[in-house]
Amino acid sequence: MLQSPSFDLQIKSYKEQQNAAVELIQIISNLWYNQAVELVLFREQLVDEKVSSILNKLRESAILTDNSLSIFDVLNVARILDKSNLAPARIDIGKLSAKSIANNNNELELPNFIANELKGINEFQELKPRDVVLYGFGRIGRLLARELINKSGSGQQLRLRAIVTRDTNDAKTLAKRAALLKSDSIHGEFEGEVYTDSENNALIINGITVRVISAKQPEDIDYTLYDIKNALVIDNTGAFRDEKELARHLRSKGVSQVLLTAPGKGVPNIVYGVNETAIDLQKDAIFSAASCTTNAIAPVLAILEDKIGILKGHIETIHSYTNDQNLVDNMHKKSRRGRAAALNMVITETGAGTAVSKVLPTLTDKLTSNAIRVPVPNGSLAILNLELTSAKSLEQINMLLKDSSLAGNLVEQIKFSNNDELVSTDIIGTTAASVIDGPATIVSADGKNIVLYVWYDNEYGYSHQVMRLSRHIAGVRRYTYY
Repeated sequence: MLQSPSFDLQIKSYKEQQNAAVELIQIISNLWYNQAVELVLFREQLVDEKVSSILNKLRESAILTDNSLSIFDVLNVARILDKSNLAPARIDIGKLSAKSIANNNNELELPNFIANELKGINEFQELKPRDVVLYGFGRIGRLLARELINKSGSGQQLRLRAIVTRDTNDAKTLAKRAALLKSDSIHGEFEGEVYTDSENNALIINGITVRVISAKQPEDIDYTLYDIKNALVIDNTGAFRDEKELARHLRSKGVSQVLLTAPGKGVPNIVYGVNETAIDLQKDAIFSAASCTTNAIAPVLAILEDKIGILKGHIETIHSYTNDQNLVDNMHKKSRRGRAAALNMVITETGAGTAVSKVLPTLTDKLTSNAIRVPVPNGSLAILNLELTSAKSLEQINMLLKDSSLAGNLVEQIKFSNNDELVSTDIIGTTAASVIDGPATIVSADGKNIVLYVWYDNEYGYSHQVMRLSRHIAGVRRYTYY
């Protein structure tokens, strides 16, 4: 049977889109690896993405943003950016392209339009890179290692220099650490090169030497012996939680700042995008990135509190099981957590409700919280049951959250989904801290009570929040266009 002309035209059209995506990928890579300019598409990552992935992201964004943006529109903007001498930046090429179309720019007007939109980039000087030490190499530590290497770009930002473990690192142990970094049962293979240098106790990751240091106590390490200076230590062990214990890192030579990847006591608890401007970098040297749940709910609560007002509420977290729980029934110091994690739903406590008040003081004593650990290894859900100060419709609530995911200070933190088939595995690998499940939103008849379902990848999404905060406190903040 002969193929119809319409089918041939469809094939030709899609090939043209694929070719455009191939050229776009080349430009994305050149800007990132040579100029430290990262292009994103309505917040979605584009670096190291495949042709089909980019075209799919474009189709999904068109539905969400109600625009008719094509791959060719994006490519035209990318070509101009590629010819520009840009300072290190993160640019939403989707937003830039859509704004250009709305402005009815022709091909001759496009360069001037882009230059005017990005005029603020000239105020950013060349970044001075900062050394980073990962203290601990568990679930979060390994994901941070992946992202630090992936986001090293031209080497002008954060540079992973060392990993510290509290046990010995012989050749066999080093090989195990390399294998765990390379292969992950949840997040898949690390698409990079990882091998060991046992003679120097190091991992070689994408050609970069990362020393693996064994130390029982933080203050026992002299990082300057490894040519590490003015380093930011990211403590992801969970062993040290208060200011006194975390300050031990600062007694190590070569360390100037510490970031805890857990709620901290006596130190600033920061959710990037919500309260990072409260940091006094001249006064404080120790910070906390709060918890994954706090990072998921705080951006959403911040929007509702600012735009509407919250009287009170309850947060119920449906959280994936963690390494703290038992694989099979056994003794555990906390109630219920001793039961087999992969077989049971386990009611447990969470400090998320209280922790939010450290980030959003206006919500102090307004929220209660609890958690249920469930038999999935990753991907969690926060259910926000809130009473508002004024009545709003379902459409108004969803529109507010959708708009906040596309424009404003929280576009990196919030993603809005219209997918009524969304389930927990779909969240895995999401860089946003919060994914609003739009079709699941409930609003009472009087408009005063709402129930929001907020998904989050409690590992990957949280790690990206840690990365954002790390860049902020380390002073390697890039120009951003969202």
